[in-house]
Amino acid sequence: MIAAFEVRRCCSLAGRRRKAARLNRCSNVVRHLALAPDERRLRGLTDMTTTLAPLAERAPPTFSRAAALAPGVFASAVLLSACLVFLVEPMIAKMVLPTLGGAPAVWNTSLAFFQVALLIGYGYAHLLQRLRTVRVQIAIHGVVLLSAALILPLKVTHALGDPGATDPTLWLLGVLALSVGLPFAALSATAPLVQSWYARVRAGRIDAANPYVLYAASNLGSLIALLSYPILVEPTLRLSTQTLGWSLGYGLFVAVIAVVGVLVWPAGGAAATIRHVEARAAAPPVSWKDRLLWIALAAAPSSLMLGVTTHIATDIASAPFLWVAPLALYLLTFIIAFQARPLISPRTALLFQAAVFAACLLTFGVPIKWFLAQVALDLLGFFLTALVCHQALAARRPPAARLTEFYLLISVGGVIGGSFNAFLAPVIFKTVLEYPIVLALVCVARPWGEGRLRTREAALLAGGLAAGAAALAIGHFMGFNAAVRVLLTGTLICGFLLRDRAPAFAALGVVLLVSGPILTPRKEVLKVERSFFGVVRLERMDIPGHGAATTMVHGTTLHGAELTSLAERCRPLLYYAPTTPIGQVFRSVQARKPAVRIGAIGMGAGTVATYVRPGDSLRFFEIDPLVIRMADDPATFGYIHGCARGPIDHVLGDARLALGHEPTGQFDILLVDAFSSDTVPTHLLTVEAMRGYLSHIKPDGVVIMHLSNRNLELMQPVAAVAGMAGGAALQQVYRPPPGSVPMIDMAEDTMIVARNAAVLAPFRADPRWKPARSGGVRVWTDDYTNLFGALIRGIGHVERETRS
Repeated sequence: MIAAFEVRRCCSLAGRRRKAARLNRCSNVVRHLALAPDERRLRGLTDMTTTLAPLAERAPPTFSRAAALAPGVFASAVLLSACLVFLVEPMIAKMVLPTLGGAPAVWNTSLAFFQVALLIGYGYAHLLQRLRTVRVQIAIHGVVLLSAALILPLKVTHALGDPGATDPTLWLLGVLALSVGLPFAALSATAPLVQSWYARVRAGRIDAANPYVLYAASNLGSLIALLSYPILVEPTLRLSTQTLGWSLGYGLFVAVIAVVGVLVWPAGGAAATIRHVEARAAAPPVSWKDRLLWIALAAAPSSLMLGVTTHIATDIASAPFLWVAPLALYLLTFIIAFQARPLISPRTALLFQAAVFAACLLTFGVPIKWFLAQVALDLLGFFLTALVCHQALAARRPPAARLTEFYLLISVGGVIGGSFNAFLAPVIFKTVLEYPIVLALVCVARPWGEGRLRTREAALLAGGLAAGAAALAIGHFMGFNAAVRVLLTGTLICGFLLRDRAPAFAALGVVLLVSGPILTPRKEVLKVERSFFGVVRLERMDIPGHGAATTMVHGTTLHGAELTSLAERCRPLLYYAPTTPIGQVFRSVQARKPAVRIGAIGMGAGTVATYVRPGDSLRFFEIDPLVIRMADDPATFGYIHGCARGPIDHVLGDARLALGHEPTGQFDILLVDAFSSDTVPTHLLTVEAMRGYLSHIKPDGVVIMHLSNRNLELMQPVAAVAGMAGGAALQQVYRPPPGSVPMIDMAEDTMIVARNAAVLAPFRADPRWKPARSGGVRVWTDDYTNLFGALIRGIGHVERETRS
C-alpha cells in the first residue's frame, strides 16, 4: 500500500505540471467564492468540481483504509477527552479546598470557571475549524495540546500567593486558570474538532453527514468519569496519585490525537479541501432564530439540573452525592438524544413526559408519605423533560459543516442556565422557585400543533382551567378535601389530553403549579430567607407538655429549637440537652472549672449559649451570615442575649481558616458541630484539621466532635484521624430512652478527643463512654477522603449501634 502511494507520488514532471495548473485554477476559484454572487458562486463550484474530479479519483488507496479505521479511533478520542474533563473538575476543586475552606463558594466558583473554560474551548474549536486546510488545524491543535502538557502534573499554582482576607473569588479564578485552564480548554475543544475531522475522513460514506453520534460517545465518557470518581477514584487513590494518573491519561490522549491526525492528514489535500468548501457553501444558512432556539433548548435542561438538585436537597431529603443523580441523568439524555437510533424515541419521550411533568408540577412542595417516591418522581420528571429538550435540539442540528457553531451555542446555553440558578436565583427568590418556573416554561418545547384549537381542544382547555380555579377556591376556604382532589385530577387529565398543544398544556401546567400549596399541610412559617448557602426557615411547632417552640430548619436539617414560654426558654433542646453526650461534657468540665473558654464551630440557633455561666466566654465560628443574623436576633431566639451569662462573640468565615488566626491553647472546650446530612465539609475531618483543633485547646481541654448523620458513618474515620493526630478519644452513641418527648433531646453520635489519655479519665469512668474504634478505616487527610465508604457503612449504622 505504501509502495503504491510512493509510485503515484513519483509521477512524471509533465504530469505534476498539469496537476499544478489545475490546482492553481481551483485556488483562484476558492479565493473569489466569498465575494461572488450566488449564481457565479454556483458556477464556480461546478467548474471546480469538474477540474478536481481527476484528482479526487487519484486519491491514495490509504485514504479508504484510514476511513475504515476512523470510527473506533475517533470515538476513543472523544470518550477519553470527556473522561479527563469530568475527572479534573472535582480533582482540582478538592486540591484548593484546604486553602480556601469548605465554603460552597469554592465549588460554585469552580463550576462557573469550568463552564466558561468549556465555552472558550468550543469557541477555539469553532475558529480553528473555519480554517479551510485541515492540516493547519491539526498542526495548531497539536501545538496547543503539547503546550498544555508543560504544566503537568497537575498542581495548585503558588504564583498568585495566598488568598487575601477579602473575597477570594478572583484569586480562585486566577489559580484555576493558571493551574488547569489550558489543558481543560484544549480537552473541551476536542469533541467538536474531532467530529468535524471525522466528517472529512468519512466523506462519501453514509455516516459522514451525522458525526453527531460521536457526541453520544463524548457524553458517555463524561458519565463514566462522573460515576467513577466518587465510587472508585476518590476512595482508592490519594489526591497526589490522582493527579499523576490524570497527567498520564492526558499523555495517552495526546497519543490518540496523534493517531487521529495521521488518519485525517490525507483528507487535508486540495481535493478534500474543495469538497469541504462545497459542503459549507451548500449548507443551508442558519438564522438567528435557529441560534436562539439552540441556546434556549440547551439552557433549560442546564437550569433544571441545578434546580432539581437544590429542590430535592432543600425540600425533600438531604443525602450525600445527591448531585450525582441529576447530572448523570442529564448526560444520559444527551447520549440518547444524539444516538443514531435513540433508545427512547422522541414520540415516546413526549408521551411519558406529559404525564410525569403534570404530576411534578402538581406535587411541587407537597410532602409525600414515602420521600423516595417523591425523589423518584422529580428525577423522572427532570429526565424526561431534559430528554425532550435535547431531542428537540438534536432534531434541529445543522449539517456537519456548521457543527462547531452548534456546539458553541449549546455551551452558551449551558452557561446561561447554570449561571441563572447559581448566581441570580438566590438573589431573586426566597425559596427554590426557579425549578418549577423553568419546568413550566419548558412546556413550550413541546409540539404546538397546527392552526387554532379545535372545538374539542378548546373545551378541554376551558374545562381544565375552570376545574383548577374551582379547586383553588374550595381549597382556600375549606382546605384540602375530596372535591379538590377530583377537580385537580380533572385539570391534570385535560392537560395530558392537550399534550400536543404546547400553549394550552403550559396554561394548565401553571394552574397545577399554583394549586400545589393547597395540598400542603398547613404549618406556621414565621420567616423564610435565602442566602448563598441555602434556604433557612423559621417555623412554629408544639412540643407535647412544653408548649410552642421556634425551630430553625436549613433545607431538611433541623439546626435548633427554642421553647417560647419564659419558664423554659433557656432550656437547651435537641443535641444540646443535658442528657446528651454534648451536655454531659459541658457539665463535667464546668463542674471541675469555675470559668471555661468555649469555642463552637457552627452556630445554629445558638443553643450552646445556655451553658455560658458568669466568668465563662464563648466564640462561635459560622460560615453563613444569614444563620448569624437569625440566631443573634432576640426577637427570634433568646439563647445568646437572654440566656448566656458571659460574653459571646462570633467569627464569620470557614472555621478551619478562622482558627488559623486564633491564639493556640485557649479553649477548654472546642465543639465541632458543622456536619449536616447532605454536605459534609471533609476538610474539617482530616488529620491536619484535628491537629489544628488539638493545638487550640488547653493541655487539659477537650474537643467535642458531633458526628450525627442520617446517611454517613463518620465515627470510624474520625477515630482513625484522632489517633494519627496524636490524641486520645472516646465515643458515645446516645439514643433517647423509650417514651421520651420528641425535640427535648435527640439521638446523637459524639466523640471527645484530648491531647492525652489522662484528661479523659473522668469520662472513661462513665460506662456510657467507650474507646473510639477506627475499625481499620483508612485515615482521612487533606490528600485522601472517602465519603462513599462512609455512605456504605452508614447503611444500618444507627440500628447496629443501638443494638450494641
